[in-house]
Amino acid sequence: MDIIKAKELHKTFKLKHGQEVNNNGVIANEIEVLSGFDLNIKKCEFLVLVGPSGSGKSVFLDLVGGLSTPTRGVVYLDGKPVEAPSAKTGYVFQQYALFPWRTALSNIEFGLESRGVDKEERVKVARELLSLFGLSDFEDRFPYQLSGGMQQRVAIARALATRPEVLLMDEPFAALDAQTREILQNELIRIWEGTKTTVIFVTHSIDEAVFLADRVAVVTARPGRIK
Repeated sequence: MDIIKAKELHKTFKLKHGQEVNNNGVIANEIEVLSGFDLNIKKCEFLVLVGPSGSGKSVFLDLVGGLSTPTRGVVYLDGKPVEAPSAKTGYVFQQYALFPWRTALSNIEFGLESRGVDKEERVKVARELLSLFGLSDFEDRFPYQLSGGMQQRVAIARALATRPEVLLMDEPFAALDAQTREILQNELIRIWEGTKTTVIFVTHSIDEAVFLADRVAVVTARPGRIK
């Protein structure tokens, strides 16, 4: 069963400064990032998108997450067009994006707090996730007191706290050293096997894509489409 269907997606951005020559040698004041992008993703699938820089991989995540809208085409999530951010999706960015004034526990609570979940339940869920990621002893630490790998674990836990149907991951391990990246890759697979959350994972690394994925989708150079 497909949980996500992307149909004939096109995404164009206005250039902020001046003009550029497009692929056809024509001077233009806008840039086409996606063109005719079609992709279906099954429920519980771990899909990895791989492709060159600027090919629109991250833009596609934004469209699925409702952070942006397509110029043409439509993205369906559970059979309904995506028009705005949804509780059905969680997002993990390359930069950890943790709130520096919140502890690890409080960062994980944030999504639940914004949905009106009571304090007792928020703490319960956050502590379960801290335990799952091996961070129970660090719940009172602030981001600056955590290593990069620990911060990214907290970021992933925060995204999972609301129990999203789809987890969007935009090169989440790119800034980590090789050893930490390998550890987190294995942890992510372990957690995915336990939760079976649908994952869309963006990377430049073919090795990472092959290691993590149920299925790898290759995106062409800009304007991006699925090969």
